[in-house]
Amino acid sequence: MKSLLTQPIFSFFVTIGLFYFFKIIYTKYPFALLNPVMLSVITLILYLKSFQIPYEEYFEGAKVISFFLGPAVVALAVPLHEQMVEIKKRKSPLLISVGVASIIGVLAAAGIAHALGASSEVVASIAPKSVTAPIAMGIAQKINGIPSLTTAIVIATGILGAVLGPGFLRLCGIKDPLAFGFAMGSASHGIGTARALEEGELQGSVAGLAMALNGVATATVTPFLIKLFF
Repeated sequence: MKSLLTQPIFSFFVTIGLFYFFKIIYTKYPFALLNPVMLSVITLILYLKSFQIPYEEYFEGAKVISFFLGPAVVALAVPLHEQMVEIKKRKSPLLISVGVASIIGVLAAAGIAHALGASSEVVASIAPKSVTAPIAMGIAQKINGIPSLTTAIVIATGILGAVLGPGFLRLCGIKDPLAFGFAMGSASHGIGTARALEEGELQGSVAGLAMALNGVATATVTPFLIKLFF
């Protein structure tokens, strides 16, 4: 039985099947805590632990899904192009927001970790939490962080933002679709962008733009901020 469970092709179908199953549930009952990404991750962890399947064996089959992450991100350029006229009207506030978001994102995460007594490696690993995983891992390596820890924190940040972000923004009275999308993309990268797309094409387009710009800004400012404050 275990030989079947560890087959690469089986891992692929388990991952796709779980997400599709939870997506159906979420579509029928759109409750924040039923987020399909969050439930899929939790179920996969339990699955791997229960059957004692090494992550490396699981990833052999599931890595094809990671391959399509790049094209999926690039595909966000399509709705972004369609909404470009609307976005250009407020390009100055958006660009300023990127700078503020990247600096606050790094200082808030690293500052809290530092105040709680985390080591310098952990502080450096947490600092780039709000950018997409490939960029965050590169930043962590450059500032002597732990890339594997950074990846886990990035995923947790994205899920948390997708689950709690929309409700929090509405609680704060944020109704503007550009502000909504920009907040989701800059704080919760790809997972937050996917959630923003559920609200509308404009929100998703701006979230994708924010994710990209915040990635560049965070990669630029993080080494200086860590060196200056920590």
